[in-house]
Amino acid sequence: MSSLLSTINSPNDLRQLDHEQLHTLAEELRIFLIDSVAKTGGHLSSNLGVVELTIALHYVFNTPEDRLVWDVGHQTYPHKILTGRREEMANLRKEKGIAGFPRRPESEYDTFGTGHSSTSISAALGMAVAAKQENSDRHSIAVIGDGAMTAGMAFEALNNAGETNANMLVILNDNDMSISKNVGALNNYLAKLLSGRFYDSVRKTGKHMLDIVPPVKEFARRAEEHAKGMVHPGGTLFEEFGFNYIGPIDGHDLNVLVDTLSNIRELDGMQFLHIVTQKGRGFEPAEDDPNKYHGVSKFNPDNGVAHPNKQKKTYTQVFSDWLIDMAADDAQLVAITPAMCDGSGLNAFSEQYPDRYFDVGIAEQHALTFAAGMACDGLKPVIAIYSTFLQRAYDQLVHDIALQDLNVLLAIDRAGLVGADGPTHAGSFDLAYLRCIPNIIIMAPHDENECRQMLSTGFHYEGTAAVRYPRGTGIGASISPALTTLPIGKAEVLRNSALENGKKVAILAFGSMVNPSLSAGETLDASVVNMRFIKPLDIDVVQRMADSHDLIVTVEENSLMGGAGAAVMEALQANALAKPTLCLGLPDQFIEHGVHETMLAQCGLDSTGIVKSIESRLASL
Repeated sequence: MSSLLSTINSPNDLRQLDHEQLHTLAEELRIFLIDSVAKTGGHLSSNLGVVELTIALHYVFNTPEDRLVWDVGHQTYPHKILTGRREEMANLRKEKGIAGFPRRPESEYDTFGTGHSSTSISAALGMAVAAKQENSDRHSIAVIGDGAMTAGMAFEALNNAGETNANMLVILNDNDMSISKNVGALNNYLAKLLSGRFYDSVRKTGKHMLDIVPPVKEFARRAEEHAKGMVHPGGTLFEEFGFNYIGPIDGHDLNVLVDTLSNIRELDGMQFLHIVTQKGRGFEPAEDDPNKYHGVSKFNPDNGVAHPNKQKKTYTQVFSDWLIDMAADDAQLVAITPAMCDGSGLNAFSEQYPDRYFDVGIAEQHALTFAAGMACDGLKPVIAIYSTFLQRAYDQLVHDIALQDLNVLLAIDRAGLVGADGPTHAGSFDLAYLRCIPNIIIMAPHDENECRQMLSTGFHYEGTAAVRYPRGTGIGASISPALTTLPIGKAEVLRNSALENGKKVAILAFGSMVNPSLSAGETLDASVVNMRFIKPLDIDVVQRMADSHDLIVTVEENSLMGGAGAAVMEALQANALAKPTLCLGLPDQFIEHGVHETMLAQCGLDSTGIVKSIESRLASL
């Protein structure tokens, strides 16, 4: 452990350092960060880019009394290290270890829990208004990345901020642009000048004096905007929202950051600081390919090479291969992603079909309505989206797509529990929130080949279709290259019970739960059905199983409330089939991060848990 970093157990320790020591600390923090993430996996590039900013923020502001809100949350590892969680980084994203995102129960320094994007300005504004109501002089700071600024919610917050005139600072962490040395030096100087109290006082006094001469005041306002606009034209946009725009400045220059933030701390009203950083800063492989090192598994910190992983093909890779094959077969196919090209498996497609690939940024609502417009005019959009992010566009799915019965395919990745990423990224609710929507079919594959077949089925379906598949690998099934479709609404009986005496059990399993259900079926000599479709449900197979078995069991990796099991219960009721039923699924709680298999076992959704639950119910019968 480096000597200086080892002495920092809270921001109070950090504030005892002089400016020169801050530079040493930044070097040590960056080395520690690389070595730590190499051992645990996690987010790397984004965290390397905010080392200096994190140090400067905790050095200048009185955290946690001053509220610091981080957007997205995957840039908070330096924040965690400096706020008393350095040693806990060894258990990052592990069961009972610290989370990969800010969590309010974890630390008083985590003022707002984040995992989704573009929420920081809204939350910080709420905190700023609360401080204003309490006549408190505490500060509210939102740190938002350039990618998160593509979401409408960020601009909704900026627009509302102008109505409140609260004391808050928004920091735009811009890591998608570069500044030449000379321009950067000029901006750094101007930022210090424009954030100073003398300039602020002159600015306010001038506005007050010019209130009596409105035309001159308007001229002065425009002159100020144009002067700033010569340095950075984008700044005038934030001025229109009522913010005092400062920047852009070098986000890796600690002296400039500390001086500028110290000046801003003394200002009243709404301040907007634009900083420029480099993703992956200080680690050459991440600097060269920041997207590759955005989210990483364990790797060699000396060269960035990931440890060998001889896993089976992932469902994301299955989708990627299918998309390219179907695009070759149908020229009307277009692919859309809300800023998740790599995570959703669209890299290869974007290279092979650049004119048919659309990354709309972190804008899930727009992504769905954009797809709806395409579908209206004959294209066949495929939206690659995580289950947890689809939640953000629910109204667009209902109103703009399903209501108009448009031909749109939702390829829903990360359905079910997602292991180390935890509850912010878990796809626990999609079956419940999708199946209540008219004009939609919903499928869940039990292996890789069936996933490919379902994608083809959904693509050719005349209407809205959804295929939800889990994170990670499948069972290693052989994948046919054919673009075969499945009969809609038809299940597949995988095992028939041979039991002649005793109570016969039928397990109706959905998606990822088919294989543990098969194992449980072998133990119990139960019938097992791969239901395939959540909507429309195969009513015939439900009736047959109810007629010939003593207990119906449903198993799903989704919230029990309103999920696939509820659909089966509704079908039994609608057909006047009074049959003992046991529904197994995710409990009514947020499941904390950990190893996926362990999390399933804790929920009773591994084969052992399924057997135990069924035996308990049989005993009660």
